[in-house]
Amino acid sequence: MAKKDPTDMPVEERLKTLYQLQTTLSGIDEKRALRGELPLEVQDLEDEIEGLSTRIEKIQNEINEYEQAVTLKKGEIETAKASVERYKTQLNDVKNNREYDTLSKEIEFQSLEIELCNKKIKEANFKIEEKKVELAQNQEVIDDRRQALDLKKSELDEIMEETRAEEEKLRAKVKDLEAKIEPRLLTSFKRIRKNARNGLGIVYVQRDACGGCFNKIPPQRQLDIKMHKKVIVCEYCGRILIDPELAGVKIDKVTGTEEKKTRKRAIRKTVKKEIENPDEEVKVPEIRDASYLE
Repeated sequence: MAKKDPTDMPVEERLKTLYQLQTTLSGIDEKRALRGELPLEVQDLEDEIEGLSTRIEKIQNEINEYEQAVTLKKGEIETAKASVERYKTQLNDVKNNREYDTLSKEIEFQSLEIELCNKKIKEANFKIEEKKVELAQNQEVIDDRRQALDLKKSELDEIMEETRAEEEKLRAKVKDLEAKIEPRLLTSFKRIRKNARNGLGIVYVQRDACGGCFNKIPPQRQLDIKMHKKVIVCEYCGRILIDPELAGVKIDKVTGTEEKKTRKRAIRKTVKKEIENPDEEVKVPEIRDASYLE
């Protein structure tokens, strides 16, 4: 059997299918709403953990650089000490004052180099301690964030597991309904729905007003909507408009609101009725609901 072309469908059938699609999509939105802010919270925690991991890696690299600098300076100190010892030995063999002064200056220079290296080592060790404290603080924060992330993920997975089956059914229904709608109309509907705050792209008329923005609709336009001859949109919010009957909603003609079933209640009232004994009291129902008389 050949598949029916969506463009050949009557306008009334298109609108009805479109409203069914809207209802199904709203059901999916309700399932997503159950998740609340959890997806955003999970994403924020993941981003924060990623940033903390990068910071920790940077701090660790700085610590490694300082430790390498300390090792290098310790090597320079050993070299300088060896030079000092050699120059001191050479002092015993000097032949004139010029050689003595030169060796003395070299010894003094190497001694200053040793002091400078010790100072650099002390500063580097101080920086290492600072970085280790900073590293521990960041590690503590990232551990805390990871625990929070695991908790949020478990909550999110639990909610998604509860709604996954229903959501998959709704998605399958959406796919089936979309195949029945003309592509151009479907694209317009999706654009309208995306721009709507409440996600409603098609609404029915309520109390002579748009069901989306609640602005009044002129009588002639309402008549056109009831005729189902063409797709009509609200001139204020741009939503597609249909009449309540097409949406399967019954409207009370008196109040203009959706009809709700009410229970009729009756109480018993004591009245006097003369049968055999004029003084005998007989109870009969008192009618509270006027519709009972109709």
